Amino acid sequence: MPRLCKPAMNAPEHVITVEETLEFAARAHAGKPQLGLALRLIRNTGVKKRHIVQPIEKTLHHPGLEERNRIYEVESKKRTPRVIEEALAHAELKARDIDAIIYVSCTGFLMPSLTAWLINHMGFRSDTRQIPIAQLGCAAGGAAINRAHDFCMAHPASNVLIVSCELCSPCYQPDADDIGSLLSDGLCGDAVAAAVVRGEGCVGIELERNASYLIPGTEEWFSYAVKDTGFHFQLDRRVPGTMEPLAPVLREPAKDHSWDVGKLDFYIVHAGGPRILDDLARFLEVDREVFRHSWSTLHEFGNIASAVVLEAARGLFEEDALAPGATGLSAGVGPGITAERALGSGAAEGVPQTFA
Repeated sequence: MPRLCKPAMNAPEHVITVEETLEFAARAHAGKPQLGLALRLIRNTGVKKRHIVQPIEKTLHHPGLEERNRIYEVESKKRTPRVIEEALAHAELKARDIDAIIYVSCTGFLMPSLTAWLINHMGFRSDTRQIPIAQLGCAAGGAAINRAHDFCMAHPASNVLIVSCELCSPCYQPDADDIGSLLSDGLCGDAVAAAVVRGEGCVGIELERNASYLIPGTEEWFSYAVKDTGFHFQLDRRVPGTMEPLAPVLREPAKDHSWDVGKLDFYIVHAGGPRILDDLARFLEVDREVFRHSWSTLHEFGNIASAVVLEAARGLFEEDALAPGATGLSAGVGPGITAERALGSGAAEGVPQTFA
């Protein structure tokens, strides 16, 4: 069965603390009617610091969509190779061993996809399949793991590289003063992450089954408005309440697999923010501590979109808590409202086990 190997992650060198965020927000949006509420929400996110690709002074300046997308291209090409090399090393593979690259990002646009540049510059074979995913937002990390699982099931013994490049800070809109935008400005950070799903071999999480679900009638709740100035984040006030209808959906794959979702050994979850993580713990009837790797990612890096699931999984590997046979759940939630979930278990090299 396919296995998720230990991920790699890198956060940019420029750091902004929550105290600095509050100071910049108060100055940049002084007099805005929603500012007071936004500052209170930012304080309650639990984010201690975030990493960004440019100094904050440049981040707060909007040079136009063309220049911002150029920054995205330059920074993505600068930052992905090192993380990919580390992920390949964790999987004990070389670039030529990879059969498909799944590239996920919702914070910039390139055509051809960055996958073409990676193939040309990093030694991947010319027949490597390219699978870019651009519009699943925060759910894309979970979707990438699931599509890699599907690919390896369809093509036994294949190896799939997952790359997540989320540069949220260049999407900052100085003139946006709605609550969704202001909260996003204080919550989201930049990061690049990568992982390999091997068709066979490697110590990791054996992928057992996966599923997708879209809450009907919610496609406008969480979205981008694309304007002359770029991407404008739109967040409906009803989004934090989505864990109640999603909790039964997360239970279904585990129940079908004869597992109890409230009694698993590990949970790798990206649900957006503190309110949603707390609600998910309540509706799944688990202690909030089971999401410790998601909480840690939020505290140390903010919401890094599709990279959260990979970074949370990396935390699980680093903790050395992935015992053979340990059962777990992976879940990512994003625009749609879309939920990507999977089941799996810890696996020692050469010893078939399972993952959720």
